[in-house]
Amino acid sequence: MNYVSHPLIRPQSIEERRYQISIALRALDMNTMVVLPTGLGKTAVALIVAASRLYSHQGKVLVLAPTKPLVEQHLRFFRQHLLFREATEPEESDFAMFTGATPPAERAQAWEACRICFATPQVIKNDCLSGRYSLTDVVLLVVDECHRAVGNYAYVFIANHYCNTAKSPLVLAMTASPGGDRLKVQEVCENLRIEAVETRVETDEDVLPYIHEREIHYINVDLPPELQEALATLRRLLESRLEKLAKLNYQVPKVDKLSIKALNALNAQIQQRIQSRDPSGFIAASLHAECMKLRHAISLAETQGSEALKLYLARLGAEGASNSGSKASKRLVSDPAYRRLVETVAGWKEELHPKASIVRELVQAQLAVHPDSRIIVFATYRDTVQTLVDTLTAAGIPCERFVGQASRDAERGLSQKEQIATLARFRAGELKCLIATSVGEEGLDVPSTDMVIFYEAVPSEIRSIQRKGRTGRSGSGTIIVLVTKGTSDETFRYVSQNRERAMMRGIKMMSAAPVHSPTTRQTEILTFTSSGPAITVDDRETSSRVVERLHELGASISLERLDLGDYAIGDRILIERKTVQDFVTTLVERDLFGQIHAMADAVPRPVLIIEGSDDLYAVRNIHPNAIRGTLAAIMVDMGVALIRTRDPDDTAETLYVLAQREGGERGERKAHPKKSYRSSREEQEYVLAAFPNVGLKSARLLLEHFGSLKAVIEAEPEELMAVDGIGEKTASAIWDLARRPYR
Repeated sequence: MNYVSHPLIRPQSIEERRYQISIALRALDMNTMVVLPTGLGKTAVALIVAASRLYSHQGKVLVLAPTKPLVEQHLRFFRQHLLFREATEPEESDFAMFTGATPPAERAQAWEACRICFATPQVIKNDCLSGRYSLTDVVLLVVDECHRAVGNYAYVFIANHYCNTAKSPLVLAMTASPGGDRLKVQEVCENLRIEAVETRVETDEDVLPYIHEREIHYINVDLPPELQEALATLRRLLESRLEKLAKLNYQVPKVDKLSIKALNALNAQIQQRIQSRDPSGFIAASLHAECMKLRHAISLAETQGSEALKLYLARLGAEGASNSGSKASKRLVSDPAYRRLVETVAGWKEELHPKASIVRELVQAQLAVHPDSRIIVFATYRDTVQTLVDTLTAAGIPCERFVGQASRDAERGLSQKEQIATLARFRAGELKCLIATSVGEEGLDVPSTDMVIFYEAVPSEIRSIQRKGRTGRSGSGTIIVLVTKGTSDETFRYVSQNRERAMMRGIKMMSAAPVHSPTTRQTEILTFTSSGPAITVDDRETSSRVVERLHELGASISLERLDLGDYAIGDRILIERKTVQDFVTTLVERDLFGQIHAMADAVPRPVLIIEGSDDLYAVRNIHPNAIRGTLAAIMVDMGVALIRTRDPDDTAETLYVLAQREGGERGERKAHPKKSYRSSREEQEYVLAAFPNVGLKSARLLLEHFGSLKAVIEAEPEELMAVDGIGEKTASAIWDLARRPYR
């Protein structure tokens, strides 16, 4: 076996593969998207490119991945294979890993010392927005799972910021499955400034020597009579709702054609009626919600099983019985036919769907022949994951669930630390089987996985390819897809197959015809400076376009958790930003008045921005006078300034102008507003801030220095000027006003 020979790569550690070298050489010439099936070594390509850039350029490498387990995986790979400083061992400080768990101060310090940084994208975006460090010296940006770079995902901002600020930018984007939609792939390329696409498939001549055999088997499963009867009831319930919608003159599909796409089209009709103030729109919206719930129940019965259906119906029952439950839930659970179904389902004592027992038999058979096997079972829903864990555990098979971080109902998610620990046990052989949701589809480094089982077919070509890529990486592997006959399983099987073929054709075409997207290498002047007005942003707002636009405008942004408001400008202005939909929803379902009142009590200049071009009076079934009364109370009773903006960019530009005005010379001379304060400290600040040229910031500095209002007033101008930020003009104004006779 031949190995890659490079001054910065550990000898005899990376197998020399012709296609990887060819791709790496192309990627060193221009911004490149690399599309390789899982197991063909995208990370090895990234390592070769990174080593070459570090060898030829002075600077850093930044490697981005969407999850902490993936970030840790890349760090582990680079640390294992990379050398520094002409074949010397790297130091600990040469590598840095940034995730949400890394404190900002530590990130800034580690950035200065490291040669390669591995990070989740949101952390880097936040640090760039805050100006904690610069990407100027980054000579390579590696973007893993780059198909995510659409919309407002952090990859988009980082790539744009990097290409505009780095002295010698180069982007290497990697994915196993960019998707079958050519326009979406083109969007990814434009967002990441991609100039060329390099791709290989398993049938390519230079790849064939490294491909391990993968067998794909589809197992057809019959639905048991009990579940067929339950499905018949659910379909009758669904049909009755569709008939009611048809009587309201809506165009409705047949039950067997009721896809998510069809439901979305139906909802578009309903929303159009609501916008035109048609009362039938609100009735239809509730019926549509019932249709959504019934369709989900049908999907569970068809593809998941009786236990998943039972748990879902129980949750619906709890929602319908709750005072806060929706009208749709209450009406559905009160339907006599639905009640009879619930009683029937409650009598089921064990899993009726054959899929669970088939999975158990498949895993047992594999382990009987190959005791050291590693097996991954993919299931869409957590209820199914738990059912499978219970089934396999009862059969004496060491297995664990592998799910996301979010906790739902009584079911707790797995933290990233727990995910990493679970993968470590799986690699070590403590676990023979992993039962995973979609969180296990991207980037798992488990080279010895011998079998992958799809509990259900998935329509997404991206998810299908990622799941299949979990096996056949270092040896032969088997892929098994369970398909319930006569259900959406069959449809999804053929949909994903067709989309995979279309994606491969599209990628081949893009690879043959390079993108040549123009890359802006010249740095804009604003990206060098933070000389713009200062704005404090709540750290929960960083995913919005508003913050990105503020950064583009050159605002000096600081991120912190704000107790009140979304944006703060100086000591006097707090801004709460709400979309039109959110404003009305908060009015109906949450404490809008309490939220705004607290902000109005906290600062002299509270501002409410309502963003969006939607009709404020038409988004919910609320009388227009109620909306008008709310706006009047906010502006007149609470003294809150109200501003309407078109979109996030308009909001950002409004904030920028507010910050410019507040930060200008006139900002501290505005009339002192009438407002209530809750402490003697605030009252002292209030009084002193009313003096000429003195705002809240200067008032606080003076009071902290002198200790009391009396001491400030009695101080001589020279003593006042000793306080940082107090000039001769301000000091003279305080001294003169405190001693001027009242006339």
